[in-house]
This record gives sequence, C-alpha cells and structure tokens, in this order.
Amino acid sequence: MKLFVTIALIGILTTGSGFAHDFTQGSIYLDHPMIEEAPPNAPVLGGYLSIQNTGDTDDRLVAIESSAAEKVEIHRSTVTDGIARMQPMTEGLVIPAGETVWLDNGMHAMFVQPAERYRAGDEVPATLVFEKAGRIDVTFKMEERSTGAGASHEGHGQ
Repeated sequence: MKLFVTIALIGILTTGSGFAHDFTQGSIYLDHPMIEEAPPNAPVLGGYLSIQNTGDTDDRLVAIESSAAEKVEIHRSTVTDGIARMQPMTEGLVIPAGETVWLDNGMHAMFVQPAERYRAGDEVPATLVFEKAGRIDVTFKMEERSTGAGASHEGHGQ
C-alpha cells in the first residue's frame, strides 16, 4: 500500500504546473516553446511554438526578448524564384481571434548570437510581447535536432 501511495504521489507531483511546458495569459495560450540544438558556434538558433488566441479580438506578437541572445527576431521563410530567404517580420505577427498560429519551419523566432552554446535539456528564458495580452515570460526547451526538421540557418545572422 505504501508503494502505491508513493507512486501516486510522485505522479501527482510530476504532472503539476512546475513541469508544464505551456503558458497562458489572458486569451493567449502558448504551447511547447522549443529550440532545436544547433551545431557548435552556430550564430543563430531557431525557436518554435504554437500560439492560440482564445479571445474574440485579434492580438499581435510584436517582439520577443531574451537575455540568452544578442537579439531575437520573428522571421518568415519565403521562396522567390526558387531561392529561400528568411525575412524579419518587422510589423509583428497577427494572432487572429479564435485561431492558432504555429511558429514552425515557415515562421520562427530567430535567436541571434546566443550568449552560450545551448545543448539538449537546457532551458532558454524569453519574454513574448503582445499588443493586448502584454508580456508573457516563457521557457524555450532545447531539444535534440531531429533529422530533416527545422530550417537551415547556416550563414544567417552574420
């Protein structure tokens, strides 16, 4: 019986909010902020997450701040005449009411000049700044690079 209670207690404690990897403020719900591990000395890191606006008015992600990099930009990957380019989204990113927007391979947070070499298992603090929801502190978890996933950032940010 003691073993059952101990296992149940461990289960309850490890599923609590201290282990959650989602963040909510007002009508904005952020799920699974992550960064794929990059090669040593990479000048940039790509951050990914989903942003859900559960409200009835649009909001806009206007900035991402982090002490873990020189700066963080919101980027969109585009292909023009067969050439892929990453462009900063200087006007921010609209999160329509009742919709979910994914920062994935097409759009992402570009952590320029990381403060250190982050490895799988590390946590990178950041603040997402929204026009209406305000500032939301999050943690991007470093994950092992998966084969074929994520955009190539080689030579970017130089």
